[in-house]
Amino acid sequence: MTTATAEPLTRKDFASPTAIRWCPGCGDYSILSTMQGILPGLGIPKENFVFVSGIGCSSRFPYYMNTYGFHTIHGRAPAVSSGVKLTNPDLQVWVITGDGDALSIGGNHFIHALRRNMDLKIILFNNRIYGLTKGQYSPTSGVGTVSPSTPYGSVDQPLSPISMALGAEAGFVARTSDNDVKHMGEVFAAAAAYKGAALVEVLQNCVIFADKVHEPYYGRPTRNDTLLYLKHGEPLRFGKEMEKGLVMDKFAMKSKTNPSEGEVLIHDEKEASGALGFYLSRLAHPEYPVPVGVFRNVERPVYHAGVRAQVDAAQAKNPPSLDKLFNSGSTWTVD
Repeated sequence: MTTATAEPLTRKDFASPTAIRWCPGCGDYSILSTMQGILPGLGIPKENFVFVSGIGCSSRFPYYMNTYGFHTIHGRAPAVSSGVKLTNPDLQVWVITGDGDALSIGGNHFIHALRRNMDLKIILFNNRIYGLTKGQYSPTSGVGTVSPSTPYGSVDQPLSPISMALGAEAGFVARTSDNDVKHMGEVFAAAAAYKGAALVEVLQNCVIFADKVHEPYYGRPTRNDTLLYLKHGEPLRFGKEMEKGLVMDKFAMKSKTNPSEGEVLIHDEKEASGALGFYLSRLAHPEYPVPVGVFRNVERPVYHAGVRAQVDAAQAKNPPSLDKLFNSGSTWTVD
């Protein structure tokens, strides 16, 4: 990494000279460009950024950032990142992962990083396929997905990263898409500002093995009717003329055309229980619009602060001393 200067940071300061090895047309390019574009505006010294990844196409990300970074092992990026954050809380640590890396082999680490509220910014590239290993179905692949490992079509029920994160009590949960750079930048900036574990699912296109998998709902011709942009404090409306809205019908959320005044639900990302966010996370195309934006944004105690407080209290009670430790009676002599 090049050294920091007193000049205002720009996008170029975060661009690595390393040649990018993603397929032409891959959605990863826009995610990388958006990330490099928002970092200068965060007011954080360049040397305080760290990008940690697991394994997969997305996980080449740290090579292309001119920051500190670590390309780790499959599914273990949250574990490595937790260690980075605990030992140096001043760093802003970003985790780059994919649907296979985070939700399959790394599922356990993913869940517990969110549950503990580790101060990590987790960007999950969801292309609903294993791209690096040539197109096997992933935990988010839809039922019926034909792939080299499911030649007759997948019979697995796909996971929802948003529902998983909310179930793990994550304080910040959001979704955006690789074809809407402005929205993606706003969501990344909101995640960066959150103190604690922030998950951002990015609907990302793999041009080789799952091309246009998100197109039915995030394509430009239909997105007015098939995407629901979540805005805190505003009605949950969608449609070209905003003529449709989400309403409650007993215990179910329903889509309704021309709902009456006051009938449409109001989005509240601060809703403490997470119930509204979870309801929204269950909405899926084609029956419902696909929500994008911030589902939940509530404060929770941050893990590293709690650990640091315990260490400080223990050191105040018993100041650290190697001499005292070596003569504590729990040592022995090897003859």
